[in-house]
Amino acid sequence: MSPLLISLAAFFGVAALVGAVAMMFRGSESSRAEERLAFIAAGKASGAKASIVESGVLAQPLDSTQGAIAEFLAKFRNLSLLFEQADTNLTPPKFLIITACMAAAGAVAGAATRVNAAIVPAFAILTGILPMLWLILRRRKRLRNFAKQLPDALELMARALRAGHSLSAGFHLVAEEMSEPINVEFNRVHEEQNLGIAMNDALQSLTERVPNLDLRFFATAVILQKQTGGDLAEILDKIGHLIRERFQIWGQVQALTGEGRLSGIVLLALPPLLFIAVWYLNPDYVAVLFTDPIGKKMLAGGVVMQILGALVIRKIVNIKV
Repeated sequence: MSPLLISLAAFFGVAALVGAVAMMFRGSESSRAEERLAFIAAGKASGAKASIVESGVLAQPLDSTQGAIAEFLAKFRNLSLLFEQADTNLTPPKFLIITACMAAAGAVAGAATRVNAAIVPAFAILTGILPMLWLILRRRKRLRNFAKQLPDALELMARALRAGHSLSAGFHLVAEEMSEPINVEFNRVHEEQNLGIAMNDALQSLTERVPNLDLRFFATAVILQKQTGGDLAEILDKIGHLIRERFQIWGQVQALTGEGRLSGIVLLALPPLLFIAVWYLNPDYVAVLFTDPIGKKMLAGGVVMQILGALVIRKIVNIKV
């Protein structure tokens, strides 16, 4: 089979896959809007407080964190939420076009270098997943910045409450005084309350948009305080202090596991770099891995062992605090 046919097959395969994912989750926003309109039209606002206890923040365990594989697959179940968490204006159709163009460019680049025809689809796949990788990294960076800003935001709200302001005014104060991304999210909560949405529902939406354990502590504390009473300012101060202590412990863990993480990077990067160097110096020596049946099995076994090694090293050095 010619490299051109292989490139076209890889392009249409990646495009079809991304298109299927985009079409599956394209109607999530409209269905959510229809549910909200039906909720308001039916006049169920009086029952929101009861429903939030049954199916909202309080009904879910605070430590209900997913595993790495489950969390990765959950990103694809709601592609629009992933775009929202990454704070990007991309839509599923635009993202599909970008992914398809990147896959096509990778296939053309692989065919232009005149490598083995079996490697051309690998070029298309590697370049095709670059947009999704960029989106995931952008989302992770934004959530990390939000977690760093959360202690300051909670302490600012606690001071506002002690000064006699309402909780809604505390959200507005955080939106005015702090930078992105926390000011955007807290301002959205403030605007939702101005539009008539209950505080419980606004906090529920906030915890869905920002999957952060400390934020769930905050939302649960606010809901419980509204139902049972208590000094909310003191609670917010304690949550902020707890978050700062956790960041301090996390920094110590990162320092202690730095050697293991660096060793893992070196061990995982050495085989591919050595493969590329040998391919450049003596292509015929490496071509046996793609032409000989035993060589193909050895190559597949090496890839599998690399993946298993990466998972084991990640499990060792990834200590949750």
